[in-house]
Amino acid sequence: MRIVLAASVVLVDEDGRVLLVKRGHDPQRGRWSVPGGHVEPGETFEEAAVREVHEETGLEVTVGEELWTATVPFGDDELFEVHDFAGTVTGGVLRSGDDAEEVRWVAPADLADLPLTTGLLGYLRGAGVIAANSEYR
Repeated sequence: MRIVLAASVVLVDEDGRVLLVKRGHDPQRGRWSVPGGHVEPGETFEEAAVREVHEETGLEVTVGEELWTATVPFGDDELFEVHDFAGTVTGGVLRSGDDAEEVRWVAPADLADLPLTTGLLGYLRGAGVIAANSEYR
């Protein structure tokens, strides 16, 4: 099995909304997730996370603690190992770019209206990003 290293950033604004991107490529194309992507050779997870957020959203960020690591199977022979970090927006202008079809701030109450990537809601709850009782169908 081939392991693909990736990194993502969880961004929450002053109103408690989470920044999500609609994935433009597999795995899980068309679903909403936190911004992130592949780690390039020579990059740390943190460096990759910062770069990917900028490429996908136009925002500049700093990253803090690692919140979780997720594994996402893809096809018969790949497994994405995604390291997700807490982050803070430091600049830039929000826009969708790179492989993000859309980008938007989403209130926890509105998560029920979006098809999220597998397990994202549980990870957000487990890290305390959204309340444990947030509804999602």
